[in-house]
Amino acid sequence: MIRFRGVSKRYPNGVTALRDVSLSIEPGEFVFVIGATGSGKSTLLKLIYRAEVPTQGQVIVGGRDITRLPRRHVPALRRSMGIVFQDYKLLPHKTAYENVAFALHVTGAAPHEIRPRALRALGVVGLEERADAYPHQLSGGEQQRVSIARALVHQPPLLLADEPTGNLDPRTSWEIIQLLSRINLHGTTVVVTTHNKTIVDILRKRVVELAGGTVVRDEDYGLYTPRAAVDVPHLVGGRRG
Repeated sequence: MIRFRGVSKRYPNGVTALRDVSLSIEPGEFVFVIGATGSGKSTLLKLIYRAEVPTQGQVIVGGRDITRLPRRHVPALRRSMGIVFQDYKLLPHKTAYENVAFALHVTGAAPHEIRPRALRALGVVGLEERADAYPHQLSGGEQQRVSIARALVHQPPLLLADEPTGNLDPRTSWEIIQLLSRINLHGTTVVVTTHNKTIVDILRKRVVELAGGTVVRDEDYGLYTPRAAVDVPHLVGGRRG
């Protein structure tokens, strides 16, 4: 699914965010990327969805070297993955349904498919009954669920989440991570950056730790299914990664 081959990233201000990182993530994995602020976690994700390009090395996604990907092909690359941010990035004057549906509108989905697909995605995250609510009427956890629904609506084989619980209380954070875990159980590859050591320790998925832009730990605890993940809603389209 993802390969980093000797990847380094130096920003114009002289800061080196990543140093000679080599890393592989297989289809269907759930991977936590951890590390202190400034360790390179967000840069690693940005390289995957081509918000940044490496100074040296190769980034391969889905078998394709995206390091030299022409800019005109970047939107298609991003449609092949879902991206969730810490600050939700919802459109404030659109309802939950409209935020999710908008992702389909801008990519040219057939008009008759938009409503059922958007509502199905909201159903996956448990918010179908809040489809008509605006972001300011939703809690932080609900806003993040809408963000996840929007990321899922294209049925991507890969979901990237950059500090998805950073603005949430502990209970809501755990609910969001459980949701991502259930999504992963249906075959979607999930990569999550986080500072939340408690969640990482409880879930016991693969952990990649960065420090000073280098990988200092890569540990796979094997499959661990939380008890709450037994009751799994049917995901959009049922696609496997």
